[in-house]
Amino acid sequence: MPMSGEAIRPQAGDALIVTDVQNDFLPGGSLAVPRGDEVVPVLNRYIAVFRRPALSIVATRDWHPPDHCSFKAQGGPWPPHCIAGSDGARFAPLIDVPGGCRIVSKATARDKEAYSSFEGTDLDAWLKGTGITRLFIGGLATDYCVLNSVRDALRLGYATFVLRDAVRAVDVNAGDGERAAEEMRRLGAREIEFSEIAS
Repeated sequence: MPMSGEAIRPQAGDALIVTDVQNDFLPGGSLAVPRGDEVVPVLNRYIAVFRRPALSIVATRDWHPPDHCSFKAQGGPWPPHCIAGSDGARFAPLIDVPGGCRIVSKATARDKEAYSSFEGTDLDAWLKGTGITRLFIGGLATDYCVLNSVRDALRLGYATFVLRDAVRAVDVNAGDGERAAEEMRRLGAREIEFSEIAS
């Protein structure tokens, strides 16, 4: 992994993970992340960088059944959100998800939560089969799906960058987002912003 302060040039073996940029997590959605819409234009800049040399881009999404265990009616903490096939589960209309982008659906079983993009999916197998060793992870939300995806990415051996300017937190409890950022740094992830990407 490059040293802090050194420009980072996306290259073969890198993948961009766009985490859960779905309508229900944006302002007006059923589980809106405060200022969640702010990640969209920033992620589009990262997407453009990865598209130019045709590097791997993955878009993940919650894709819940209507009676998912995370919903309050089933005893979970959240309002119904990102129900498979619904408008709320669609990617944000302004996010530039490329055609042919790898789409990973998670938390698809009614009785199992899955905040991590790796849990219950083939993402790790696909990345390793594609020769990916470094991940650039942004999206929603810092303190849930981004945090858990970064935890698993590091555990699975990927060098992991968190796109600090392209994540936002739910902050159910004040400071959750910053605590999540601290944990990701402690585990070995490196936080970067778009200005650190070599053009």
